[in-house]
Amino acid sequence: MAQQLAHHTVNGCRMRPGDLLGSGTQSGPSEEEAGSLLELTVGGKKPLRLPNGEECVFIEDGDGIVTRGWAARSGVPRIGFGEVAGTVLPAR
Repeated sequence: MAQQLAHHTVNGCRMRPGDLLGSGTQSGPSEEEAGSLLELTVGGKKPLRLPNGEECVFIEDGDGIVTRGWAARSGVPRIGFGEVAGTVLPAR
């Protein structure tokens, strides 16, 4: 945690009492206590079924990926980089 805190603050982020830092997935020893997508899908071998019927799986060759990003704060114009899209190609 000390290294994480140092990395966070050296880049100009002020830490204040009550701020929280995350260190990754905290999983337990049994299958019911799995926390990461890697664990929940048994290394990508079985899809993770969500309550709404959707499935989470790893990306595969041919999948399309779209990324959008922006930052917004009250009283300041929203800024962003628009949209980036691509297709996952097989390894050569």
